[in-house]
Amino acid sequence: MKLHYLYICFVFVLLATSFTMQQMGWIVPGSDDVWPQSFEAVNAHGKLGFIHTGGDIDMKNHAFFMPLGTNGRACVSCHQPGDGMGLSVESLRRRWEETDGRDPVFATYDGANHPKLPQEDKAAHSLLLNRGLFRIELPWPVKSDHGVAVHPEFDIEVVSDPTGVNLDPELGLKAGKISVFRRPRPVANMTYVMSPDPVFNIKTGTLAVKDEETGRVVGMNMMADSRHYTQKQQAIDAYFTHLQGVNQLTEKQIQEIKSFENQLFMAQSHDMWGSALVENGEPAGLGPLAMKDGKVHILGNNNRDPIFHWFESWKDETKMTSTLTAEQKAFRASVARGNDLFMFREFWIRDATHINTIGLGNPVRRSCSTCHNGQMTGQDLAPGWVDLGTTNYPTWTENHVATQKSELPVFKCTCKKEAPPHPFLGRVIYTTDPGRALITGKCIDIGSIVMQQFRGLAARAPYFVNGSAKTLGEVVDYYDRRFDIKLSEQEKTDLVNFLSVL
Repeated sequence: MKLHYLYICFVFVLLATSFTMQQMGWIVPGSDDVWPQSFEAVNAHGKLGFIHTGGDIDMKNHAFFMPLGTNGRACVSCHQPGDGMGLSVESLRRRWEETDGRDPVFATYDGANHPKLPQEDKAAHSLLLNRGLFRIELPWPVKSDHGVAVHPEFDIEVVSDPTGVNLDPELGLKAGKISVFRRPRPVANMTYVMSPDPVFNIKTGTLAVKDEETGRVVGMNMMADSRHYTQKQQAIDAYFTHLQGVNQLTEKQIQEIKSFENQLFMAQSHDMWGSALVENGEPAGLGPLAMKDGKVHILGNNNRDPIFHWFESWKDETKMTSTLTAEQKAFRASVARGNDLFMFREFWIRDATHINTIGLGNPVRRSCSTCHNGQMTGQDLAPGWVDLGTTNYPTWTENHVATQKSELPVFKCTCKKEAPPHPFLGRVIYTTDPGRALITGKCIDIGSIVMQQFRGLAARAPYFVNGSAKTLGEVVDYYDRRFDIKLSEQEKTDLVNFLSVL
């Protein structure tokens, strides 16, 4: 039996032996509870640890936890600690059963496949309950940062849409809108996520974007399409869309949200048997304390200062503490091998926009750490949008067989004659999410999605922007197929175990 499936027998022990956030359960907007300075939340692979450097928080009077809009949601509705400050399908399904679908997280505006469907209809929320996807409504044609229309390099049409929203005369393309469906991203370790690459954007060959209010260079890794550059912009957008706000956030509310996010650090803290992953500071890259104390904006795709540091103390089972069982020792050795695979196992990366188009060559022989190069998070230090292929045909995660239909909208993007074509897919591209191209209007950006941080992965299945990978094993399988890595079954297990402790 693979080691990463052995958690089933141990979850009940974890639940019974330690105080965790699970005792608080799903955090309801306006909760009277206190967010502790430090705590742990149980998940299938062990426990996720949290540290808030600002101390305890009275959630009832804090903007992150208050229902500021009209639909009863708060920021925490879509960023639950038990789900790694995102949302898992497991939690969403449980919450539906507990509330008969009346929890604000299921608000039909973006929690249903189509906002005009009945709130109480479970089938109307299938994308949220099966994939953890929320509807994201964007303007089409593209508008710039200042609301001015941008002339896109491609035309877009709806090939199919099971949700019907993009064909709706009031909500679809005819009304100047386009809807895609995406997973919420975790809001923790944000000092790393927001860390900017200074001066130059290697993905575009242009100067980096600056915050108009402060004049400082900003990071562009916060959102799946990088449509907002600052936490303030994102908070305001989420207020008017996901919370369906009607007034304005106050500066105090914005600052409360930003401060909470920037002072919150999380990482997996315990293994599936209940033992702490970190002992005497080793391995140095694991646990929430390492996240709190780590250096921001360190390039880690090298053997001098690797992304998650070294796992040397886990490579020799004879040197591990005697309190560990044989299974735990074998698991740690597997994780150490997985880290080495992630860092150094080379394979041919080909036809990936914003990897093979920035001067590295096509194909280029590199490892996972080439792109997931930011130390402690596994994000890209540069703006991290890349066309991995999950949303663009033929490498997309939809339609594995000819008779299978996509649950998501399918769009046909046709590059205009005067525009350069997509570098690998030509002038006609079929996609379930044009990604960054819905912001820039550029053919080269069709299907490019900003990569996420790796921390808390064990708590927030499913994976990829479209929720198409149900498990970490399916994530590894997709990469193995996409780039023909030829991983052995043991290597796949090692990578999954490695990802599960982050």
